[in-house]
Amino acid sequence: MPNAMLTIRQYLVQAITHLEQADCDTARLDAEVLIGHVLGQDRAWLYSNFNTTLTATQLAEIEPLIQRRTQREPVAYIIGTKEFFGLTFHVEPHVLIPRPETELLIETALTFPKKPNSRLSVVDVGTGSGCIAITLATYLPTATIQAIDLSVAALDVARRNAHRHHVTDQVLFRHGDLLTPLDQSVDLIVSNPPYVSQSELQHEVSPEVARYEPRLALDGGGDDGLRVICRLLEQAKTRLKPSGWLLVEIGASQGQAVQQLAQEQFPQANIELKQDLSRRNRLLVLRRF
Repeated sequence: MPNAMLTIRQYLVQAITHLEQADCDTARLDAEVLIGHVLGQDRAWLYSNFNTTLTATQLAEIEPLIQRRTQREPVAYIIGTKEFFGLTFHVEPHVLIPRPETELLIETALTFPKKPNSRLSVVDVGTGSGCIAITLATYLPTATIQAIDLSVAALDVARRNAHRHHVTDQVLFRHGDLLTPLDQSVDLIVSNPPYVSQSELQHEVSPEVARYEPRLALDGGGDDGLRVICRLLEQAKTRLKPSGWLLVEIGASQGQAVQQLAQEQFPQANIELKQDLSRRNRLLVLRRF
């Protein structure tokens, strides 16, 4: 794009064109967010100041970001943050970008029955950015939460986010594979585990996901993407308290298979599937008796 004296409106038109040519589905939104990020302003401010002329310095900062987006790098990685459940989280390529559909897990977890004179014990498996554990800590200030991840780099990001939201005393971060670091049973196990199949990774996911997001957080293993979830269910048998809950995010096509796997491991539990706003199976909800 030419590095001339342009108003916000003029530059926005050019940026949108470039992003559309790169097949970005949300070209306008992406351009507005990236321009606003450099200017330190929100989208509403941009609309009120369309005729403001961008300086050469501002253009020099904005243009590389637009170019990165034309390579289909996710906006969240470019600006370094992502909103989730009303909170802002630092993200980088070591961690999965928080998705709106994962908020269903949070909403469900917050309905866990509160026990008088008892602190709720929670473990977040595959914590990544820490968005689940930290959000629960924020909304459940008396809960004790352990957040586990196999990636040391992801745990570093999660600790940074815990510090950002002032819950470092409430969330204990642990390195390990699924529930193996857990040395005691807990009331609530939550997880957004890897559940994408090999075929989906190769042929169906977007370039943003395939090129930039961590494979460790995506690849569920095997042709059906259920290998990690299967291992999690097996381990949960000895780590979930009586009357405890297990909440696991799943792929939209995995509901029936996951429900059957859960029933095999917990034959006496109440097991159901919850749908996201698009009416797709999104969350396994297991309540132990």
